Amino acid sequence: MYAFIRAANRPVTRDEAAASVGISRKLAAFHLDKLVAAGLLRAGYANPSGVRRVGRAPKVYEPSGMDVQVSVPQREHGLLAGILLDAVRTQSAGESGEQAALRAAAERGRTLGEAESRPVRGGRLGAERALTRAADVLARHGFEPERESPARLRLRNCPFHPLAADDPDLVCGVNHAFLSGMVDGLGASSVQATLAPHDGYCCVEFGPRAPAP
Repeated sequence: MYAFIRAANRPVTRDEAAASVGISRKLAAFHLDKLVAAGLLRAGYANPSGVRRVGRAPKVYEPSGMDVQVSVPQREHGLLAGILLDAVRTQSAGESGEQAALRAAAERGRTLGEAESRPVRGGRLGAERALTRAADVLARHGFEPERESPARLRLRNCPFHPLAADDPDLVCGVNHAFLSGMVDGLGASSVQATLAPHDGYCCVEFGPRAPAP
């Protein structure tokens, strides 16, 4: 019904929606009102002539304009596209395209981390608490974090798949730069994002930062 209403390019009545999929008007009304509650449709009342008539005008439905995307597991192709657009817009004369993409990814990740950072007593975020905070952010972006140990975090999903398979060097590099920037933005100096590709996992994992030599 939703596809029919979008294609109609005009307000659609319950009777028309019901007929489009071969169900009763009552059942159509139930589903249409659910789509309104979800924000996908807008409901109103028809008055095609502009003249008020006796009795109640039929209820009509039209698309609300909300974008709808469903993906399981979660994908973040819009995030990758945004990073690459930033790279193109800000690329300097001395940068290659890949260098600009890595820089833009790190900046985008840092901005995300800073937006999620919170003051820490003592001024330093320990590795375990840092990984807990990172996991909260990563879960919202579809990485499906998995705590392998108190001080190590692996990611069961690549939100940039299948694009990562088309150019793993570039996309995995962008992913690594983005996640490293996020760690910096969180102020989690005790952990680091490392490129560590494994079958069935994202190419990046998190662990304690190696001490400076």
